[in-house]
Amino acid sequence: MFKLKTIEKEIAIEEGDSFKTILSKYGALALDKQENLSELIGETIGDLDIENAVISFNDIEMPVQILGFYSQDLNQWAWAWDNEDIFGKDLILSALEIKEIGDKFEVPEFNSPLIQADFDFCHTIAMASTSILGFDGYYAVSDDGLDIFVAVKSDSIEENNSVEKFRDTFYTFQKNFNVFPKVAFEAYTKLKGYSFKPHDEFYLAKIGEARVMAGFTERGNITRILMFGDEE
Repeated sequence: MFKLKTIEKEIAIEEGDSFKTILSKYGALALDKQENLSELIGETIGDLDIENAVISFNDIEMPVQILGFYSQDLNQWAWAWDNEDIFGKDLILSALEIKEIGDKFEVPEFNSPLIQADFDFCHTIAMASTSILGFDGYYAVSDDGLDIFVAVKSDSIEENNSVEKFRDTFYTFQKNFNVFPKVAFEAYTKLKGYSFKPHDEFYLAKIGEARVMAGFTERGNITRILMFGDEE
């Protein structure tokens, strides 16, 4: 008698996923990337050049895609895909990809041209979008009452793949965002390429010879996060 090998389920958007579920799946990785970006640019203010589709941080230049913008007076998020007349077609291609996902899976946060929201919500939109599309991060450029959110890619951004970074990023993410912690832990582990092992009351992420364990209540809330192994 032989034991069938369990095929691990990949992280993907599925029919019926709410925005909260999507953010749970992709947000921790986005936060991970934002921390890497912050390490590179520090407190430097980005200079957005829409005509050349780049953003500059002193001598560091990164290509961009426009995701959307937030109107501070109206408390309103506007998707770039609904503003081709402002940004041009080439700069909104990634935003259009998100709209297609919104149409396919009926996610109103992705396919509604205007959303009444606060500034924090705009960050969750940017986090989910950049992580889904494989960008290295995002940046919000303030310009005359608007905050323009751009997705960036750059080989200059160095990854920090330490066990401590994984533990701390997950803890920060589930604490500060309205997400499902169990979904977030599994997704973050798998998207980072680490081995994931579920148990009834806790989940394990294997990172090299180290482990990160997250314990949960019956409702799925975090009870503890422990790290042990070679980077303890």
